[in-house]
Amino acid sequence: MLLRWMLAKLIKTGTLTVSVGGGMFTVGGVKPGPAVAISIRDRATARRLALHPDLYLGEAYTDGALVVDSGSIWDLLDLCGLNLGTWGSGTSWLQRSLDWTRRQLQQANARRASRLNVAHHYDLSEAMYRSFLDADMQYSCAYFPTPTTSLDEAQRAKKAHIAAKLALRPGQRVLDIGCGWGGMALYLAQAEDVVVHGITLSQEQLRVCQMRAEALGLTNRVSFSLVDYRDVEGPYDRIVSVGMFEHVGTPNYQAFFDRVSELLAPDGVALVHSIGRIAGPASTSSWIHKYIFPGGYVPALSEVMPSIERSGLWLADLEVLRMHYAETLKLWRERFLDAAHRLPPAFDERFRRMWEFYLAGSEMSFRHCGFMIFQAQLIRDPYAVPLTRDYMMDDERRLQAEALPLEAAMSRHS
Repeated sequence: MLLRWMLAKLIKTGTLTVSVGGGMFTVGGVKPGPAVAISIRDRATARRLALHPDLYLGEAYTDGALVVDSGSIWDLLDLCGLNLGTWGSGTSWLQRSLDWTRRQLQQANARRASRLNVAHHYDLSEAMYRSFLDADMQYSCAYFPTPTTSLDEAQRAKKAHIAAKLALRPGQRVLDIGCGWGGMALYLAQAEDVVVHGITLSQEQLRVCQMRAEALGLTNRVSFSLVDYRDVEGPYDRIVSVGMFEHVGTPNYQAFFDRVSELLAPDGVALVHSIGRIAGPASTSSWIHKYIFPGGYVPALSEVMPSIERSGLWLADLEVLRMHYAETLKLWRERFLDAAHRLPPAFDERFRRMWEFYLAGSEMSFRHCGFMIFQAQLIRDPYAVPLTRDYMMDDERRLQAEALPLEAAMSRHS
């Protein structure tokens, strides 16, 4: 059987037992590790898994054609991640060429396509996202100062970490590109008395943003609109973008950083927070592209830096966060599974399995496959921020010590 041959080549650490078509086999065991057992519905499913596991593993689990008998889908993906490693088995020049072509086709992300792609993921349901996110609905990597930091504390720490890098001053105009459900914009407005404009392509996110700003009495200093970053008018003293760059697409990287440069005041500061990968350019998982993030792509820094250089912006600071997103995704998955039975009927068992696979698979990308978060601080004037990083740490400690009215209100409106 083709699947047995493929798994025998892959699984060296730990063991995997597979039941299919009335038969059973076990692979692995060369090195000690986790033991997982699965059942596959039929040989046709096993054949598809062998030929295109990147797509059909997620489909088979979502559709119930693959069942984990011993352990969970997290354990199966952890076993696969342990054996694949960061760089996998390498790629040929032909595969790299095919990946480049696929990236160009998948990530054109013109204005209409961008709106449709965003709607596919972010317009699902406020209730669904509230079931597993923190009270402020931060749908991006949290920042864990200690291993025991809670999800809500870690998301607050993330906002303070980013705010400190923006070096905000009272009265400044701030643009939040890809503002999500408004938490970062509302936090910045209260933390540093600035005026913030958040933009999104999600109708559902816009509705929640506007509702939250009104409930908190911040509509005089925080506004939101449904607009593409390519159509915003500046200038802005500060620009922040958290978890949006993954949706820009490689063909648009130059346009994105050129636009940031155009929108930024001469002494302005921008901060881009994005998922990245350490092993060089690749392509988006076929399953993720089809079911979760159409048009999305996790870039290598080697793909990003040339566009920053050509935009005329200084890369003033670059930080890589390694396992923070793995821990964030772990907590999201646990909270999602705990709350799944309370979701509206539209989010049925198939949806639950799909999102469990998405959250577990994403966690493994950070634990085993070289995914990370990078935060790039960008400036036009080399003297726009102090020449040492001390100001970031001083501001971060101050912000962490402050209690904002927003945080007291978050629980009342969650």
